[in-house]
Amino acid sequence: MNIGIIGSGTMGSGIAQVAATAGCTVKLYDTNQAALDKAKASLEKILNRLIEKGRIDTEEKNRIQGNIQYIDSLKDLGDSNLTIEAIIENLEIKQKVFSELETYVSENCIIASNTSSLSIASIAASLQKPERCVGIHFFNPAPLMKLVEIIPAIQTSKEVLEKSIQTISDWKKIVAVAKDTPGFIVNRVARPFYGEALRIYEEGLADFTTIDNSLKSIGKFRMGPFELMDFIGNDVNYTVTETVFTAFYFDPRYKPAFTQKRFAEAGYLGRKSGKGYYDYDKNGKKVMNTDVASSAVETSLSETIFNRVLVMLINEAADALFLNIASAEDIDNAMTKGVNYPKGLLAWADEKGIDWCVEQLDALYSEYHEDRYRCSLLLRKMNRENKTFFN
Repeated sequence: MNIGIIGSGTMGSGIAQVAATAGCTVKLYDTNQAALDKAKASLEKILNRLIEKGRIDTEEKNRIQGNIQYIDSLKDLGDSNLTIEAIIENLEIKQKVFSELETYVSENCIIASNTSSLSIASIAASLQKPERCVGIHFFNPAPLMKLVEIIPAIQTSKEVLEKSIQTISDWKKIVAVAKDTPGFIVNRVARPFYGEALRIYEEGLADFTTIDNSLKSIGKFRMGPFELMDFIGNDVNYTVTETVFTAFYFDPRYKPAFTQKRFAEAGYLGRKSGKGYYDYDKNGKKVMNTDVASSAVETSLSETIFNRVLVMLINEAADALFLNIASAEDIDNAMTKGVNYPKGLLAWADEKGIDWCVEQLDALYSEYHEDRYRCSLLLRKMNRENKTFFN
């Protein structure tokens, strides 16, 4: 199968590695030759590391590298069966690239976008054959993260969707099919992990370290929300939050936080800038700052923080199911395989009890009288009928 990848940045080159490893012939396109050279050198380094770890041998390395061709002309993607765009998150630029690409590829070529939050329908509208367009959203780093969200636009044909699912499954990835709504599954459902943590901080209930430690110690999350925002980049995470907030017609559940906006404006972007919610050395390792590090925290406070963030995540997952964004299985797979949550949120809801979820949310709404804490109708209905998501 001939695969075209548009954009040789971290995501594009990662997808190219995945496709090449699966035996596909890959053409990695970029207008910047320096970026192509960097992508080639980066793959060499990655594959050498895999050899050192005993995961591949030299023959496998050569096979993968031989499957990738680095090109600087969009016309050279003309023989592609599937093209995946992984460039800047700008709708106009994506539409322009797709419109030009369509003049070079065959009528049967699937044209996909790796966008994390933009409308697939809007991207597809730039094509003469919009039914060939689909969202194929990988997670970073693409070779390691198991999940891929596949998002059909309202224009996407059933055949294109089925071929896309089969192809990505053949690449040994776990597919979650999502409706074309802002944030799809992961970037929608995960918003409270950041948003509620920021709200707790802004209320003065706890500092960054306390909040992070509460989620890690009780919930067993690999990273706390502030550590994760620093890892992603406060500029990137804030932009996604703002995009989702705007796209949902300013629903208060997705309201951005001034704290993150100010950190982004100050250039405190996290690991990549050396300073974010924490300080980092030149290797990106967190530097312990005794001025902000938390001392022993009361168990009750940690539990309050954890419960508040968790129930908001569960509420978002339940609402995604209620609005048919994805199936219960795909929603839980998306959160465990896409962002490494310790449990699927709907399974977690079953474990905690649907009645517990409703009580927690109603208590928050009673205290704040803010629409962000409204309980999903699905949770309320399930509680009345004594139902669970999976059992």
